[in-house]
Amino acid sequence: MNTALERLWNGMVKENPTFVLMLGMCPTLAVTTSAMNGIGMGLTTMVILALSNLMISMLRKIIPDEVRVPAFIVVVASFVTIVQFLLEAYIPSLNDSLGLYIPLIVVNCIILGRAEAYASKNPIGASLFDGIGMGLGFTIGLTFIGVIRELIGVGTVFGFQVMPEAYEPVSIFVMAPGAFFVLALLTAVQNRVKMSWEKKGKDASRIQSGCSADCASCASGCKGMAGQGGTEA
Repeated sequence: MNTALERLWNGMVKENPTFVLMLGMCPTLAVTTSAMNGIGMGLTTMVILALSNLMISMLRKIIPDEVRVPAFIVVVASFVTIVQFLLEAYIPSLNDSLGLYIPLIVVNCIILGRAEAYASKNPIGASLFDGIGMGLGFTIGLTFIGVIRELIGVGTVFGFQVMPEAYEPVSIFVMAPGAFFVLALLTAVQNRVKMSWEKKGKDASRIQSGCSADCASCASGCKGMAGQGGTEA
């Protein structure tokens, strides 16, 4: 499953980091007080994820196995620093809104997880699109959460007034508990879709499994979870 479209579809739907794999919960819950923050954080993470996947894939046969994780962190930290400088120079308002969560991308489990599970084991092109797909999936998740929280909590979407003037904002939705409420609601919707698929006889075993293989014919017993998403190139 290494074509560009398959990697994009995998990251956005089948293994969506937010609603399926439940990864990167810290920025997901913290920065999604508005739709703009959500899409900004998502796209920033996508750029870093795609570039780090690309670089790690290029160096996969050079990096010694014993020091691969420190090497991955150095690569990711380099791209995070570059992106942060660019945000400070060209989009300072977004940089101020995201604050500390930009440097924390260095230890985001989505990025390190894809570096370990996919980029370090697969060719450059597939790794690049895997990073883009996962990044887009993360962006979609954060944007959806941000839209709902901003709409209910403030009455706007992307800063534009949507709700009527008589609407009384539910301020808890732009506070910490609101993030948990919205994430739980959207995850429940995803689970409902999975259940409806199962009732129709469709294979939903891979949803929330973090595995891109066919569980029905897999003989590994999920022992190869660390290598999910592909094989050594």
